[in-house]
Amino acid sequence: MIVLGLTGSIGMGKSTAAAMLRRIGIPVHDADAAVHRLMAKGGAAVPAIEAAFPGVVRDGAVDRKALGAKVFGHPQELQRLEKILHPMVQAVARRFVQHARAQRRRMVVLDIPLLYETGGEKRCDAVIVVTAPRFLQRARVLARPNMTPERLTQIEKLQMPDAEKRRRADILINTGLGRRTAFRALRRALSELPGRQKKAQQKRRAS
Repeated sequence: MIVLGLTGSIGMGKSTAAAMLRRIGIPVHDADAAVHRLMAKGGAAVPAIEAAFPGVVRDGAVDRKALGAKVFGHPQELQRLEKILHPMVQAVARRFVQHARAQRRRMVVLDIPLLYETGGEKRCDAVIVVTAPRFLQRARVLARPNMTPERLTQIEKLQMPDAEKRRRADILINTGLGRRTAFRALRRALSELPGRQKKAQQKRRAS
């Protein structure tokens, strides 16, 4: 079974690409959704987050706005939160992959915003990076509720630059050319992937 990573900087179209992959019929694990479940009422991360950040849990769930106020712009606090969440999210992803393997799926996708930043590419056979022109990225992000240029700048400081992600990508999808073009490029790349992987394995064995 092929395990693909899916990543991209904020506003590059990752959610759109994930929806396309599901449309094709490929199971997609959403790391952001896993975080939401872990912090929701009864979520496994709630007790640890309350212990680390007293006062952010309300009615049994983590108040994301209150938590954000404590960690956003505070690297040490953010690192403490990541140490709680990342192992839990990775455990959920492992169970997802194991379940898909038991179902004899041909391919699965791990949708992880900070894939490269957390070393998640090591768990993938190949990585899809979505990208778009800078002007379009900014327009998309700044159209979101409560988003400002200053907040966008802060978010981007936590993310690997788009240029570096593009350099590392096994599959690069430009979402700035329209959904139809991106969808065709994605389908073509996936159809070519098994052959590319076989050639890479043969090359490694020969070296």
